Amino acid sequence: MTVLDLPGVFNARDVGGMPVAGGRIREGALLRSGSLVAATAAGVSEIERRVAHIVDLRDGQEVAEAPSAVASVPTTNLPLFLGSVASFFDDDLSLDEMYRSLLEKSGERLADAIRVIAREERTLVHCTVGKDRTGLTVALALSAVGAEREAVVDDYALTASQLPAERNRRITAFLRAQHPHAENAVALATLSPAGVMRGLLDEVDSRWGSAADYLRAQGMADAELLSLRSALVER
Repeated sequence: MTVLDLPGVFNARDVGGMPVAGGRIREGALLRSGSLVAATAAGVSEIERRVAHIVDLRDGQEVAEAPSAVASVPTTNLPLFLGSVASFFDDDLSLDEMYRSLLEKSGERLADAIRVIAREERTLVHCTVGKDRTGLTVALALSAVGAEREAVVDDYALTASQLPAERNRRITAFLRAQHPHAENAVALATLSPAGVMRGLLDEVDSRWGSAADYLRAQGMADAELLSLRSALVER
């Protein structure tokens, strides 16, 4: 994976280069990032050069409050949270619980997002921070084509080090003021522990058989999974 310099956009990287049985993830095929709201003119230009399609996993309110600065690249909006973002903090869910909720309640939209990746376009997936919704979507897509488990986990875990320190200070202060008794709020907003993603992918294997089988259970056909492999894997 390669951390990308997209001016005005944080937590941006290309997941290409990961080992896969019989090959590796194709460079340039799948990018991930945080929100594009603050992309500068140089950032927009770089995204236009690198990306053919954007998948925005934010809900309508998030998009309205922080519209993307990149209007020139075709974008598919697929909100993964079926409730409000605030509800996860109100309910004091752990990261594990939030991801499990996404698997159970937003499976069809996860599959739809991965169908976009399977079109063999140069795809950028993002949400607000690029940590949870993006992290789960990218991890499932990579795992479904057989990317090495620890490489997928390492990509997820990298996010915590890519979040701006000032953003973390600001959001931590806000959450402690708004949710003083919540034990998981700060971790939910700022952390991406390797063990959480490793455990989640192990649970996917245990419950569904594999990430590919999970996507099949959400309606993806074998032909679509073959297209995903064609889009992402090179020998």
